[in-house]
Amino acid sequence: MKSMMLLAAVLALGPTSEIHAQDADIAAGKAYAEAVCAKCHAVLAGEDLSSEFGATPFQELAERPGMTEYALSVWLQTSHPTMPDIVLEQDEMRNVIAYIRSLDRRP
Repeated sequence: MKSMMLLAAVLALGPTSEIHAQDADIAAGKAYAEAVCAKCHAVLAGEDLSSEFGATPFQELAERPGMTEYALSVWLQTSHPTMPDIVLEQDEMRNVIAYIRSLDRRP
């Protein structure tokens, strides 16, 4: 609940971003997501059901209004009730964020 409140606060801040995806590698982000995140989250384009109850599908994250690079960085750094303690390096985080944002199918 605490992490959801923090995420809501970050989303309310708007489109400001401190993470710069222009140097990110979407393919590396996808590979990381498949290797690490897919144990619980649906990580591929079009997947809408995660294997772990309550684990948000990456497609849903990508298409959530206000989900900026900054909001994703907060989400990735905030512990979730059932999430293991995973620490991403800055490059890994940039890559995963770029991958998640690449899943956004909205016009």
